[in-house]
Amino acid sequence: MPDNQHLAWLARSFGRPDYLPLSPRDLQLLEEAAEIVHKYPGTHLFKEGQVADAAYLIEGGEVDIYRTVSGSRRVVARVGPSSVIGDIAMFGGGTYISSARAVGRVRAFRFDRDRLLPALAKHPAICMRWLVAGLRQLEETQRRVIHLMHKTVLAQVADLLLEERGPDGEVALSQASIAMLLGASRQTVNESLARLRELGGVETGYRRVRVVDPDVLEAVAAGEKP
Repeated sequence: MPDNQHLAWLARSFGRPDYLPLSPRDLQLLEEAAEIVHKYPGTHLFKEGQVADAAYLIEGGEVDIYRTVSGSRRVVARVGPSSVIGDIAMFGGGTYISSARAVGRVRAFRFDRDRLLPALAKHPAICMRWLVAGLRQLEETQRRVIHLMHKTVLAQVADLLLEERGPDGEVALSQASIAMLLGASRQTVNESLARLRELGGVETGYRRVRVVDPDVLEAVAAGEKP
């Protein structure tokens, strides 16, 4: 079960703390419904096709969300602290439609479905916090979609690379995953990456993309000449 330190993080970081404060009784119920899990790099919180019997709230570290298509792993998102994953499948009572794999060391709250649902039903503050957390993630996805509308594929690729790059410029998405996220063909994405490479904005290799000049990508994303 979570200790006081983990519960303090949960009280101040999950959803919107200013929306509805969690009472000691709320925290007690969350403590009863959750357990802290630690995952090492490359290990899974859950896998595609498994029974969705739990949801996870990431406290520390990053997790890749991926799907397996034609035997290949395609990362569709990378999430970090305060992200909730697996809850949609869990609430639906089916199976996970994707896999969640730790990038580095990950610490997370695991909420068992049979213990969480009664807590949500009886305590509005917990339910509202969960709703807000889910809506935040949905809003981020919607904002990305709206932001990418009416742009060329080249501009969309540049925009996505800027958004997904890490501190060292590395983008944790394969070319196939970029195509999947943008709803574009892999050939078109490959052509766009080749053009960005010619402009000096990125370096590409086998299953890797690295942003080397963000200014070039920002210009392309804005429809300007770099």
